[in-house]
Amino acid sequence: MSADLDVAVVGAGIAGLAVAGALAAAGRSVHVFEAGDHVGGRMASVRRDGYVVDTGAEMLGTGGYPATWRLLRELGLTTDDVPVIGRDIAVWRRGRARAHLGELRGSGLSLFGRAAMLAALGGRRLDTDAPETTPGHLLADVGTRELHDYLVQPLAGGFFGWDTRLACAGPMLAHLRAVGAPSTYRTYRDGMDTPARRLAAGLGVSTGVPVRAVTTTRTGARLVTDAATLTARQIVLAVPAPVAAALHPAAPEYVHACEFRPMVKVGYLLDRPLGPPTDSFALAVPAVEDTRVAGLSFEHRKHPGRVPPGRGLVSVVATRPADWLDADDREVAAALLAGAERYVPGMTAATLGSVVSRFRHGLPMPTPTALALRSDFTARPPSTVDYVGDWYTARPCAEGAVRSAELVADRVLDRRTAPVGSPT
Repeated sequence: MSADLDVAVVGAGIAGLAVAGALAAAGRSVHVFEAGDHVGGRMASVRRDGYVVDTGAEMLGTGGYPATWRLLRELGLTTDDVPVIGRDIAVWRRGRARAHLGELRGSGLSLFGRAAMLAALGGRRLDTDAPETTPGHLLADVGTRELHDYLVQPLAGGFFGWDTRLACAGPMLAHLRAVGAPSTYRTYRDGMDTPARRLAAGLGVSTGVPVRAVTTTRTGARLVTDAATLTARQIVLAVPAPVAAALHPAAPEYVHACEFRPMVKVGYLLDRPLGPPTDSFALAVPAVEDTRVAGLSFEHRKHPGRVPPGRGLVSVVATRPADWLDADDREVAAALLAGAERYVPGMTAATLGSVVSRFRHGLPMPTPTALALRSDFTARPPSTVDYVGDWYTARPCAEGAVRSAELVADRVLDRRTAPVGSPT
């Protein structure tokens, strides 16, 4: 009996859509199933009253994002669609915002702190495709206490949601060195869902169709939805690792070992543009300074087209997102707004409305246990059920997701030249 589908992709985030697009371009028949009512996953955007609110915090590096740039070119997008922000990230220290976080100038780091930053980013093997090859020390052990409290933790905790006592240093250090200075970052002119929407337009995508289980058969695989049970020659699970492991308990050990951290963010629609005295587009708030607010992003400074003329848009990330996952939206918005007032005086009075985004599985956090299993996972032979996502590369950003799509498309098409991370 023939299968109902050739390739079924579960999940219409950027990883699922990118792998589906690559397989379709190679001649495979692909259909994408998405549980939510929109495409983009954690790279979605909400449009309200002329404001464009990104649900995630994705930016795009001028450097360090080769797979993403390959995809954008294939989609007909240019640098005009992804303009340079041209501003830096600030960090809160001793009662004020200090510019140039992660750069050798400013940010309030002492001379010793800057030397420790150089030492952390240089002189070691840092491979974004094979993070398990980097020495396995934890982020909490990188450099001096000052470097941890005012650079490592604000970036890892505020932007990735990681616990530096549990997360391996290699993936983050490799990412930072590959991407370079925050002043070179770019943003999507029309919202972070731009590539997802373009990809979906050329694919068969069913939204609002949650997949409940995936199993293998003698000739392929089977997926169960609320409406039907379908067979496929190949299934690619493009969902967070804990979700993939629940859908397919026979998944490899690495899939079961990958940990995710929750994320909660609120976008505040303002009647005027507000921000710190620095010209920065974001403000990282160290955990030693605040236990409620992890960071703020001034979206109107990223690109003026994100807001109506004369308005502002500020996103606030929670330090302890697990506390807010099941709370009422109004309670979450009120609590984070009260916390943000410390950094942006007048923000409460300027707020016209808010958009709450929450992800139970926000971003992958690379632990020693997971990274120890990754080589075997990536070196295994092609299989009927495969996996794709930022966790595949242990790199919590769109580049990690898109790069995994390239690697997994080659696996499915059986055209790999060597396992990822192996000698060539």
